[in-house]
Amino acid sequence: MTRRPIAFGSPEAPAFPSKIVAVGKNYREHAAEFGSVAPEDEPLLFLKAPSALLFGGGDIVLPPESQRVDYEGELALVVGRRIKSWPQERWREALAGICCANDVTARDLQKKDKQFSRSKSFDTFCPVGPAIVPDLDPSDLSIETRVNGAVRQKARTSDMVFSPAFLVRYVSQMMTLYPGDLILTGTPAGVGPLSPGDVVEVEIERLGVLRNAVKDGKG
Repeated sequence: MTRRPIAFGSPEAPAFPSKIVAVGKNYREHAAEFGSVAPEDEPLLFLKAPSALLFGGGDIVLPPESQRVDYEGELALVVGRRIKSWPQERWREALAGICCANDVTARDLQKKDKQFSRSKSFDTFCPVGPAIVPDLDPSDLSIETRVNGAVRQKARTSDMVFSPAFLVRYVSQMMTLYPGDLILTGTPAGVGPLSPGDVVEVEIERLGVLRNAVKDGKG
């Protein structure tokens, strides 16, 4: 029997994550829009600070340090148990469920720093929601990002270079994953800037809509 969605922060939800593992360039067209090529042999991984998490549809705050902050709609895998070197054929057993995410990025700082830590980890830069959906195979779901109602990104999770099944095995080979840890699986082509007053929505088939307003933090 399919279980109902799990609200973040509820007694049924996993613990607050010890880490957020994200995958870069996991859609070929997204890599191409930045003039690069998606990796084919191994995923490009980076970490976002857990303090960047934003639950419950709160505001994304644009920091004064950046002049260009982009949305990146993504599918997130929510780890449901302690796993290490987890077998790929049992990947769904490792998850509490899946949800929508927005890998918000200070694009100018990413280019300046030549690495991702600062640009990806400002407070509010990892909205997730609207809830954790268990018992759903995420291998081929539609994903769409809208800004003020206009579609900016549209793809299917089956377009990923590295599948959710592969990512669970691969990430757990190098680091122990704990309940609540998140794997952000990459964003499709069509990323772009956010401005104060915008409303950005990430919708994934059968998961619902993650909706966040954008607020100016420069004042």
